[in-house]
Amino acid sequence: MEESCDILFDPDRCQGNLVCSAGQQEREGSTTLLSLWSNWLMADMDSLSTPHNIQISEVTCDSFRIAWEMAPEDAARVTHYFIDLSRKEGGDPSRFKHRDVPTKLVAKAVPLPMAVRGHWFLSPRTEYCVAVQTAIRQPEGGDYLVSDWSQVVEFCTGDYAMVHLQQLLEKAQGVSGRMLRFSVFYRNQHPDYFHYVRTACGGLMHPALKDNSGSHGSPINGTLQGIFLSCNTEFDTGLPPNDSPYGPLRFLIPAGYLLNPAVCLYFADFYCMYTAYHYVILVLAPAGSEGDNFCSSRLPKLDLSANPFLTYTPPQREGEEPVFCHARDVILEVLFTEPLHLDQGTVVEISGHHQLMSQSTANAKKDPSCKVCNISVGR
Repeated sequence: MEESCDILFDPDRCQGNLVCSAGQQEREGSTTLLSLWSNWLMADMDSLSTPHNIQISEVTCDSFRIAWEMAPEDAARVTHYFIDLSRKEGGDPSRFKHRDVPTKLVAKAVPLPMAVRGHWFLSPRTEYCVAVQTAIRQPEGGDYLVSDWSQVVEFCTGDYAMVHLQQLLEKAQGVSGRMLRFSVFYRNQHPDYFHYVRTACGGLMHPALKDNSGSHGSPINGTLQGIFLSCNTEFDTGLPPNDSPYGPLRFLIPAGYLLNPAVCLYFADFYCMYTAYHYVILVLAPAGSEGDNFCSSRLPKLDLSANPFLTYTPPQREGEEPVFCHARDVILEVLFTEPLHLDQGTVVEISGHHQLMSQSTANAKKDPSCKVCNISVGR
């Protein structure tokens, strides 16, 4: 007959019997039983519950808070947390293999929720996968007793906050240069574009959704609609350049139509594309418009008459004209949030090259290594 053993324990008497089948002699005494019970307790104490119910909150462009639930008896014993953080790629959860890669973050146990922040591993508008382990550091040798990994939770970081854009604004101010006068805003496109506007839109250029060019964390990327225009001029002629990467036809509109006391001016981005020159994106939105309401809580507002990028100076005396100026040492991209009619300006053909695609900023990626236009948050 196969032998089997059962442990019988009386906690009130602190003694017990080890009862063996197959007719073996019954042995009384508590010493052996207590030893077995002690070993069972130690084995139980040498395990940690798996963290569960992972909660992510207060997500910004470069930080988040994380909390989870664990067995109450573990809370007092745990000394460290391991957090495995990885970008979500291709939507394949099977790529997230904790045992195959080193844990990225190790933190001493603190009350939950715990803040996780760091621009070196978190980027704006990026989807991440996260899982956690709890651990007890052993006194001998510094090894860890660890729990199983929790389930994987996904989340997405946010846009630049106002404080980050203010930092970006201050960097842009440092390289904007002196101001030059200008008189027109302009927009270059191919003939097909203007033909479509005339025939299908009644001559009205409609705002389009801003692409993802520039800083990845800019709040206007993929969210704000507008019409991009330029205003930079040649410093020796005071006129717009003769070439453009966007097309041979140019729509010209008097500056006063767009830049006047009835509009609000906002700073939206500062970036470069692995080149020596830098771009500043500004937003012009009529006061009280949908675009103005969107920008007012997300972007730094600029004084129309006193900023380093684009200014309007009202007439000082009767009969004088307003003065419009732009920064010389950065390329301004001005996003106007309302429709514009071709009848408000003129369309002319430029004489220079229009296939300078290396200068196009359509979906252009910001240089993350540039010390001039990057700040200490995700790119």
